[in-house]
Amino acid sequence: MSVALRNAQRVVPVRRAPLRRAVCVLRAALGASRFDVGLVCAGNGLMRRLNGAYRQRPEPTDVLSFPFHRVAAGELPRPSCRDEYNLGDIFLGVEYIHQQCRATGEDFDSVLAVTAAHGLCHLLGYRHNTKPEWQQMYQKELEILEELNRLTGASLRPLTATLF
Repeated sequence: MSVALRNAQRVVPVRRAPLRRAVCVLRAALGASRFDVGLVCAGNGLMRRLNGAYRQRPEPTDVLSFPFHRVAAGELPRPSCRDEYNLGDIFLGVEYIHQQCRATGEDFDSVLAVTAAHGLCHLLGYRHNTKPEWQQMYQKELEILEELNRLTGASLRPLTATLF
């Protein structure tokens, strides 16, 4: 199925093709290739509004995920019709991520891929509110990023590596 990618900001140039390819590989590594995913590259203003509305934190952030289905961590949705082959939408705070990368010296495109992996895991029910949840999500992110690394020669690590 498809990865619909929309760049809803003009502050930071985004290389869409590599990001789309990375998300396709990550989605396949999760066993979810037949599901559509929406990916929105957003600026700080939109991320601030969404984060305020949905998490009561009116500040920009790196990623917000809006699942189409409610599933337990590690389960795939069980669609009953074609219109339900949708994992949901991921909003990448590219302006926020870019600012963080400039401060830390990390590669922007790599961090975008890692952040997208994090968002995909959230679409499939993974959370990191407790240490056991974090451990489960960390392992899944590590697993799918290792597949991306194998195919691309990168050495990406999970976003949640230092959470607990």
